[in-house]
Formats: sequence, structure tokens, C-alpha cells
Amino acid sequence: MTEQIVIQKLVPSDVEGAHQVFEASITRAFAQEGLGSLQDDIRHEIEQKKELLQAALQQWNVPEANVFFLLAKHEGRVVGTISYGPCGEEIRICTDQRITEMGELGSLYILPEFQGRGIASKLIRALASELDRQGIRQFCLDSGYGIAQQKWRRKFGEPYAVAEDFWGEGVHHMVWLCNVQDYAVK
Repeated sequence: MTEQIVIQKLVPSDVEGAHQVFEASITRAFAQEGLGSLQDDIRHEIEQKKELLQAALQQWNVPEANVFFLLAKHEGRVVGTISYGPCGEEIRICTDQRITEMGELGSLYILPEFQGRGIASKLIRALASELDRQGIRQFCLDSGYGIAQQKWRRKFGEPYAVAEDFWGEGVHHMVWLCNVQDYAVK
């Protein structure tokens, strides 16, 4: 399946497709976590991603932009997203401000019907390769979703920091610190 996937940088004509990925993927993630009734939180998360996308779009033709998105496309349709930008507030809090200047891999979402096909791994490799090209040596990422945390532990190893009960009793937030060279295509 992944041989039919094309990875490319965000262009203005892909905004609506990326919005559809956010809507479907974030809604599903909340449902899988048993949080489907938190409609305001779902809407807020989706709107945050759309705002980040707009920030990236304003810089879309800048070669070394502060915020950028890569998209996975199948037959011209956006099926996945990944972003890179300044690390978020949760990372700063969870690491006691030890990570403040490092860039963050984020907005990694795949349409539900395309999940489990290696598309996320392909997006991560493409992003790491772009960071390597820019001379960036490390990135961080975080997650408060239990299912995603399991996947990230398999892919990135044990987290750099764990903020226990961050989102409520038994709901932790995790932060990973990664070397670009470990994920870039050689």
C-alpha cells in the first residue's frame, strides 16, 4: 500500500483535505480513548491543528520555515499529515522547561481507513530526512493518548519524560526526545 503513497510538502490546494484528516482522525482518537463525549475538547483540538496548518501555509514557500507540514497522498487525496514546529506548552511543562527551544514532530494523523498501512512511518522518515537536510539533529514529540503512547513506545522507545496523572487520574502525558539520524532515510 505505501508504494502508492506520495509524500509532499503542504500546498494551498491541500488545505481542505488536511482539514478532513484532522476531523476524522481526531474524532476517532477521542472515541478510541473513551472520550467521545467531550465534543468541546474534540473541536478545540481540531481547531488548534487547523490554526497550525494556517501558520504553515503562510510560510509554505519558505525553504526553511519555522512551521511546516508534509502530507501523505493516495491518488491525489490527502490521507495523512505530519508537522514540525516549535515545541508545545505540554512538552515544556512535562519536561520542567528542559526542552524549550527544540522543534516538535506533531499533527501526525492518518485517515482511519488508511491506518495500519505504514503511512505514519513513511511520514516520520520523510520529516526526519527534511530535518536532516536542514541540519537539525533532534526533535521531540508528545502524546496524551494512551493508544498513541503504545505505538510511540514501540517506534521511539521509552519516553524522555512522563507526567503522571497530567490529564486526570491514570491519564499520563509522555514526551520523547529523538535523534533525527535514527529516522532519516539514508
